Amino acid sequence: MEKNIHSNLHCRLCDSPIDSIVIDLGLSPIANDLIAIEDAYKGETFFPLTMYLCKDCLLAQVPTFKKEEEIFTDHYPYFSSFSSSWLLHAKTYVEMMIKRFNLNKNHKIIEIASNDGYLLQYFKEKNYDILGIEPTRNTAEVAVKKGIPTRIEFFGKDLALKMKKEGITADIMIANNVAAHVPDINDFLSGFPILLKEEGILTIEVQHLYELLKKNQFDTIYHEHFYYWSLHSIKKALETHGLKVFDFESLTTHGGSMRIFACKKDSRTHKVSSNVNRMLQIEKEFGITSDKGYRNISKCAQKIRVDLLNLLYKLKKEGKRIAAYGAPAKGNTLLNFSSIRKDFIDYTVDANPHKQNHLLPGTRIPIFNPDIIKKDKPNYVLILPWNLKDEITDDLSFIREWGGRFIIPVPSVEIVL
Repeated sequence: MEKNIHSNLHCRLCDSPIDSIVIDLGLSPIANDLIAIEDAYKGETFFPLTMYLCKDCLLAQVPTFKKEEEIFTDHYPYFSSFSSSWLLHAKTYVEMMIKRFNLNKNHKIIEIASNDGYLLQYFKEKNYDILGIEPTRNTAEVAVKKGIPTRIEFFGKDLALKMKKEGITADIMIANNVAAHVPDINDFLSGFPILLKEEGILTIEVQHLYELLKKNQFDTIYHEHFYYWSLHSIKKALETHGLKVFDFESLTTHGGSMRIFACKKDSRTHKVSSNVNRMLQIEKEFGITSDKGYRNISKCAQKIRVDLLNLLYKLKKEGKRIAAYGAPAKGNTLLNFSSIRKDFIDYTVDANPHKQNHLLPGTRIPIFNPDIIKKDKPNYVLILPWNLKDEITDDLSFIREWGGRFIIPVPSVEIVL
């Protein structure tokens, strides 16, 4: 890994100085800051996008350029329920938890970053005692309309103490895809042991750094994604706050995630599974605990960039029309890092109406309703949320009627029929 001799950064978890660069992706705008059409001619700010590694606690992270409340605003554009595969994942999780831990209607279930109620709705269908905590008002209000009680607040130590004083404690706490998005990670994690009952269970789902490095998923690095967790680092972080990891599962979501089962460190009910030590060993052999695991990601990113640019240049030279599908944060990292703008991509589409009729940050590529693809008949569709490629290629299978094809950019650039 490269050393940054000018760095004065400190790890957000353990406060150790950090100067080891895993990958430098240059300058990039905030990935989810979509541009309103009427603001098309206004400027925007680009920030350095660099992943560092803390050698002491092994937490990979990017510097903070915006405060939490500036990112997760009342106009946050991400709604979980617009992905059918994610809804299925949530429903399967609910069924698994009820069966595995013999949950009943007396158990209190609290989800942190509950978004639009995509997961709690499945507990609600079974009349469980649920509560969502979600800081973005627009998504929380959708959940409330579904009948899901939701507190519109940021979760941390103060809120946990306030809730406990109100008599609220949890048998189950859920934190899916939020542990990477909290600048003050110690404040966030300290809230869980306060709200958890003595034998309560916390499950955390988060992208797995091991999978990111192994599968060249450099585009999942963006400013709102502050942390890139390995099992080693998240285990240490939870232990710092009086929690122990007692089980581990690998997931396919988001290109490769992990599900952590944790409880209070003194729990006698939840014994540590062999899955935990097995994955710790796999990570160690891969090189998570040394420099070895981080050596190739920068070279792989450059190769994908060159391969994608060469392909798009060739297709444009042949007069082909190219659209994209999706407006995910990972897509904006890929496009800005690769300098791909409207000269290569005519437009992108997204099923989320809150993203439509906006422009992608940096590249200013317009976002339309997916219906435009049937009318426009592009020759190629670049799938930006490549982790959903099966779902998307199935939904857009009709492009084959006019000979249309799909481009998948990660983990390597390929054309699929």
